[in-house]
Amino acid sequence: MDRKHIEEKIEYLRRLSTGGLHMTDFLLTWEKTDEEIAAVFTVAEILRGLRRNNLSARFFDSGLAISIFRDNSTRTRFSFASAANFLGLAVQDLDEGKSQIAHGETVRETAAMVSFMADVIGIRDDMYIGRGNAYMREVAAAVQQGHDAGILEQRPTLVNLQCDIDHPTQSMSDMLHLIHRFGGIENLRGKKIVMSWAYSPSYGKPLSVPQGIVGLMTRFGMDVVLAYPPGYEIMPDVEEVAVKNAQASGGTFRKINNMREAFTDADVVYPKSWAPFAAMEKRTSLYGEGDMEGIKALEKELLAQNAAFHDWECTEDLMKKTRDDRALYMHCLPADITGVSCREGEVAAFVFDRYRDRLYAQAGHKPYIVAAMIFLARFADPAVKLIHRLHEGRMRIW
Repeated sequence: MDRKHIEEKIEYLRRLSTGGLHMTDFLLTWEKTDEEIAAVFTVAEILRGLRRNNLSARFFDSGLAISIFRDNSTRTRFSFASAANFLGLAVQDLDEGKSQIAHGETVRETAAMVSFMADVIGIRDDMYIGRGNAYMREVAAAVQQGHDAGILEQRPTLVNLQCDIDHPTQSMSDMLHLIHRFGGIENLRGKKIVMSWAYSPSYGKPLSVPQGIVGLMTRFGMDVVLAYPPGYEIMPDVEEVAVKNAQASGGTFRKINNMREAFTDADVVYPKSWAPFAAMEKRTSLYGEGDMEGIKALEKELLAQNAAFHDWECTEDLMKKTRDDRALYMHCLPADITGVSCREGEVAAFVFDRYRDRLYAQAGHKPYIVAAMIFLARFADPAVKLIHRLHEGRMRIW
């Protein structure tokens, strides 16, 4: 993207209503308007353009980006760190095992103590149904109280780096990948995307990726298909969001219990394992009760349930059922690759290898999406800031 195209993107951004993003949190994509979603995509592209032109995007002279990962992460952890550093923020990870949280420190106290001079807090909390997004909102309320009381000089914005309901940085990175693949957001209308369950030898993968996909892709007039074996339903509330989005956009949202039927004539396939919603609710209750024997019994039950559907694998034969045998294969990574990372898994090694470079490109959008979310939350005049930086011509590397 040359400077002329960056200027065109900035002019488009100027026409969008972005005020609802300023000084707010990014917790669920369906809480944001179409123009606000478009603004995130646009700023992500502008920031990528600045970097490709070796122009600095250090809009912050100082400040902290706090990361709180309550589950393991590679791609999202480094995407958050890269985004914060790109914008000029120092990154500090909160290790709860090394903090006073282990000694009973409250959420409100922790939120206040880590937020001095902080501009953003990124949180991943996807382990337990009914807990992750609720925890993020508790942190948000605590920092708001601290700011209102004059304790915090500024209120850090919260970015959802994956919760029990949604994974907005992932789904929006995936959408930006589709925008690039099909040559514009307008070209997604009528395209068939299949979010399919796939077999995994593990049982407890979060629901937030498939829920994020159906909650976002239905906003763009796409034919969104959610495929899964009986018993692997997602949250009913998210299904309702998908139905409403599809009705508003002129797209469709369908559920299918047959992987082969779902793949037929698909333009995009996204085979990914997830745990059954009902089972994850039960798991959360068991952990809350401290019933470890119940947890062990549930794990055994769910592994046996998974094993009954080991043929739900993305194979070359299934890919030939897609439109012109050329569907785009997507995955949030890491994938369970048959014969490589496990004996039987989500995807055949040949299929994965064929799409490897495109999968890495898919992941490469995430740092810019995260940076765009942070940028739009902190600046009321994003287009003015960006055009000034472009014309300033300050180099990233001298």
